[in-house]
Amino acid sequence: MTATEQAPLKRADFKTDQEVRWCPGCGDYAILSSFQKVFPKLGIERENFAVISGIGCSSRFPYYMNTYGFHTIHGRAPTIATGLKLANPDLSVWVITGDGDGLSIGGNHLIHAIRRNVDLKIVLFNNQIYGLTKGQFSPTSEFGKRTKSTPHGSIDTPFKPLSLILGANPSFVARTIDRNPKHMGTIFERAGHWSGNAFVEVYQNCNIFNDGAFFHLTEKETKKEQVVELTHGEPLIFGANDDKAIMIEGFSPKVVLLADVDRDSLPVHDEQGPIAYHSMLAQMNAEGGFPTPVGVIRAVKRPVYDELAIAQIETAREKTGKVSIFDELLKGDTWTV
Repeated sequence: MTATEQAPLKRADFKTDQEVRWCPGCGDYAILSSFQKVFPKLGIERENFAVISGIGCSSRFPYYMNTYGFHTIHGRAPTIATGLKLANPDLSVWVITGDGDGLSIGGNHLIHAIRRNVDLKIVLFNNQIYGLTKGQFSPTSEFGKRTKSTPHGSIDTPFKPLSLILGANPSFVARTIDRNPKHMGTIFERAGHWSGNAFVEVYQNCNIFNDGAFFHLTEKETKKEQVVELTHGEPLIFGANDDKAIMIEGFSPKVVLLADVDRDSLPVHDEQGPIAYHSMLAQMNAEGGFPTPVGVIRAVKRPVYDELAIAQIETAREKTGKVSIFDELLKGDTWTV
């Protein structure tokens, strides 16, 4: 076998010898397994992957992926990942964060990485709680949530992560659920092949501090009524017997029975549609009487930040040639103290 005829990568190639230290039953195990299955399918050499994380239960991820990676500082993973991508554009850079790490102290870093459309794959584990620090409310905890830090109930209005992300004019936005491994793998694979920023929210169960937060979306008895799977070009049909659909009246969604409407009149899902439509999907949930959309919500090509930055650097080099950093520092407005 020659150096250019390497054996195809397998799931085992992305496993490490580190003990996986999450609580038994944690949804993170399913997400890790999905990553290890998807990475071999992306056609990228193992040494060209990098997994960057912040702080939190999810942020142990780099230890468990046999790739390059950094376990960085609270909320700053997108910033460090941006620098890494600009320094080595050939890398496939994945950012692992949580609803606390990414949406609290890291919120500013997150939205600007997305606004710039840096070619990062950002995966946010949302369990609506702080798990690592033992059960405080997070930016996505529901109003009235009683925790160790809100014994009388939270009076904060929670973030809807996808609504926040859509405000930054993202390139690719999707949602999946830890208890649907087939769907999760499909979403990760699409994100991995996307050119530009890809943001994926994963609803993830914390069975110790917030068990069952998403059971209405995962349990056999309820999930068909509570989840609508998005497929580009297909109507938004759901229900235990696939007998319901989402219509749009003006600016608002409406649940209808398929028996009461002409199927040809149903709107179809459009990943490239207006951001107002994608924002409508991001707002839909059980609280408003709607099923929760899962799948790719938005996939719109935009100029990629790192490609633009590298092209700008090359243009500058062509004009000026190689210059000394000391000459650059000493030119212009300088003075001696």
